Amino acid sequence: MRALTLALPLVILASAAQAQGDFQSCLSGLRSAAAEKGVSAATFDRAMAGVTPDMKVIEAMNNQPEFKTPIWDYLGTLVDDEKVAEGRAMLRQHASTLAAAESRFGVDRHTIVAVWGVESDFGKARGKMPLVQALSTGACLAPRRNAFFRGELIATLQIIQRGDVRADRLFGSWAGAFGHTQFIPSTYLRLAVDGDGDGRRDLVDSIPDALHSTANFMAKAGWVTGATWGYEVRVPGGYSGPTGRNPKQPVSSWAGRGIVKFDGSSLSGTGNAGLLMPAGRNGPAFLVFKNYDAAYSYNGADSYALAISLLSDRIRGRPGVQGDWPTDDLPLSREQRRELQRLLIARGFDVGEPDGAVGALTRAAIKQIEGKIGMPQTGRPGEKVLRALKGGQV
Repeated sequence: MRALTLALPLVILASAAQAQGDFQSCLSGLRSAAAEKGVSAATFDRAMAGVTPDMKVIEAMNNQPEFKTPIWDYLGTLVDDEKVAEGRAMLRQHASTLAAAESRFGVDRHTIVAVWGVESDFGKARGKMPLVQALSTGACLAPRRNAFFRGELIATLQIIQRGDVRADRLFGSWAGAFGHTQFIPSTYLRLAVDGDGDGRRDLVDSIPDALHSTANFMAKAGWVTGATWGYEVRVPGGYSGPTGRNPKQPVSSWAGRGIVKFDGSSLSGTGNAGLLMPAGRNGPAFLVFKNYDAAYSYNGADSYALAISLLSDRIRGRPGVQGDWPTDDLPLSREQRRELQRLLIARGFDVGEPDGAVGALTRAAIKQIEGKIGMPQTGRPGEKVLRALKGGQV
């Protein structure tokens, strides 16, 4: 038994060495593929020097919040009062830049700012993974998305070679999104524009470049100047008709099914629309038009597109979601999440800094609280757990 125990570290070391060998072999093949796209050997070798795989990329790939988080939780922190106030402050602070982008591309400033807020919390959360490391990990160790990661890695190397953004400034998400408005490298090559007139396209250190580039993205995605993205509606009880972003139908068709605006007034808008019911037949419903599709194209998830659309409305001064979500445990805003973390810390839990970001430590603490108050142990930050902590139940 002791001999087997002693052998285990050797097996682990051998496996790690094999994985590293496979990774280096993969990089050799990528070097040739990059050369075919015009990336010099010198650029490749400098960028890849000392790069090792990061398995957090594979873990993150399998846990995307847009597809695993209930819609009400997803919107809870992305479209809260704090984010709205920050968005309005950005409107004032960058008024001239946003006016120029709006004039240049026809995309309204509230939507541009909403994308900025959802994507990076106005530049405060741009991602910390070195792009070259994240993308090479995916290219070599993620067979299902190998082609995507290879393409984005080569695009990153092209950006470095062009000199628009220095390699040591290219940090972002596991999928390669970087900068204030989180373009992936291939999108950057296609759609990034110079917004400050310095001849470079720098989404990392130039807010004008990032905001103009986002406006260009939305314009190219089919944004209709002056049109609405959509609005909340009321659907008759027992409705059994079509739902979903697509296929779209004339507004008159939806009106004929008894659907009205949330305030009871008649439907409006030009062009065809889809009926979105992101929480099912018992939750809020929205009629969505072509501008919603432009937001959807930024990330490919209804929760994401709805976050941008609703945040843009809130920044304008319009109401948020008025219908009730089908849950008896409503989500927490960022301030409420910080309060939750402070209460957990006061009870001796180690959850790190009370910053409102709910990570593994906070979820583990929440599970313990849920167990004590007789709830399923999910680790979800909801109102029930917060009320229990505030009320001294635990």
